[in-house]
This record gives sequence, structure tokens and C-alpha cells, in this order.
Amino acid sequence: MSQNLLALYGLKWNPFSADLPIAAVSVPPKVEDFCWRIEHALVREGGFALIQGDPGTGKSVILRLLAERLSQLPDLTVGAIHHPQSNLADFYRELGDIFAVSLKPSNRWGGFKALRERWLTHLDATRRRPVLLIDEAQEMNAPVLCELRLLSSARFDSQSLLSVILAGDARLTEKLRREELVPLGSRIRVRLHTESASRDELLGCLEHLMAEAGNAGLMTAGLCQTLCDHAMGNYRVLTQMAAELLAAATQRQLDQLDEKLFLELYGPPQQPARRKTAR
Repeated sequence: MSQNLLALYGLKWNPFSADLPIAAVSVPPKVEDFCWRIEHALVREGGFALIQGDPGTGKSVILRLLAERLSQLPDLTVGAIHHPQSNLADFYRELGDIFAVSLKPSNRWGGFKALRERWLTHLDATRRRPVLLIDEAQEMNAPVLCELRLLSSARFDSQSLLSVILAGDARLTEKLRREELVPLGSRIRVRLHTESASRDELLGCLEHLMAEAGNAGLMTAGLCQTLCDHAMGNYRVLTQMAAELLAAATQRQLDQLDEKLFLELYGPPQQPARRKTAR
């Protein structure tokens, strides 16, 4: 959204954009508690954490929040897997790129040793485990998940070398119940289940976003209630509808977003009036 359009409503940024500044994100108490446990326990002790929930319930936003907070910790290495669908060889290549380790795909044992040595060096120097964030983890192949479990543990599984946060939908939970992945599922130490939001939670999020962007009165109270009623408990649906309304309002140079605009965009199409036929 251009600066001119933002200025029309006195906004510092688009409050409904997917790349919203992380400082402006609304953080519910259970998410705050989960992030605290990652920052103060998991990065010191290592192991696996899981964020699981339906699409649009905030999993990726929580990973962004974690990445931002963890980056503030001194001397902590934080990396993210961007291609979870990789086969085992490509997975090693991506790990090598993240942790600055030169790996040869033809020598997996050498890569295995080099990565573990890098993580041990990091642990000895900082007393914290490096962190690996994986979004859309339900797309990962079972052999890759098994390899990650073996890579990240030492001393007969008594020492964790890495902190791994997996985020995915219900398919990930089902995958972790598979026989070959039960050992990984049993090692998940911290869990967060993101659920459909209540009407009050949606309303609180919407009001927070507008206030943080600089215009708490961007929408009428009636429109806020209407959006929350039609968002199906999904934050993504809520912000996408709000973004469409804001775009339409700026095009029409409206002073405020209201229910009339909502009906024009999302209301049922009006049926053309029937012409009376002469008898």
C-alpha cells in the first residue's frame, strides 16, 4: 500500500498485511507462555517443540515471533528450513547452508559429523543450543524427520545438540503417530495447539491491529462485529476480508470503513427487478 493511501487513514502500515511488523502482532497469553518456554528452557536444554493447528490459526506468525525474539539473544544461531519437502540429500545441503558447514552430498557420514561438531562448538561457547525453525513440517519426508532426530542427539540420546521447532497442521500430528516416527513424537517437550479463535479473540485482534497501525477508528464498531461474525474463527480469513475492505475504501476515498461497504463487497448479489408483462 502506497504512502499516500496510508496517509489517507493516518496509518503507519497496512494493519492487515501478511508482512505486518512483528512488534504489532497481537500475542495471546498461551502464545506468550509458549515463547517464554522456548526462550528460557528449550534453547538451554535442546529438543523438539511442536506448534500444531488448522491453516490460518497463527502458526507461521508464531514462528516469526519466535525468530524475532530468539535473534535478540546474544550469540544464538537461529536458522529456518525453507524447503521442507526436500529429500535427504537436499536436506543436508540446506542444513549446511544454514549453519555454514561445507558438506558433500556423496559423504553423508562426513556431513553428519561436521554438523554435530558445529553444534557442539556452539553449545560449548554459548551454553545454548542452535535453533532450527521448520514451517509446514507436515510436508517433510519420514526419512528426513528420522535423520533429524538422530542428528540432534548425542551420548546415547542423553544430550540434545539442537533445538527444533516444528509447525504444521493435523497431517503432522498424524505423521508423528507412524511407527517409524514414534521415537520423534515421544521427544516433543513443548507443545502449542492453535485453535479456532472465539468472536472476542478475533475482535481483540482486529482492534489491536488497527490501534498499533495508528488508527483505532479505521472501522466502525458495527463493521468490526460483522467481520468477526463472518471470519469462521480464522485469523487469516479475518485479515484477508479486512484487507479487501481497506483496498476498496481507499479506491473510493471513504472516510471510514463501515457495514455498507461490507455489504457491497460480500453481500448477496442483488436480483434484477422483473419487468411486468402486459396482459
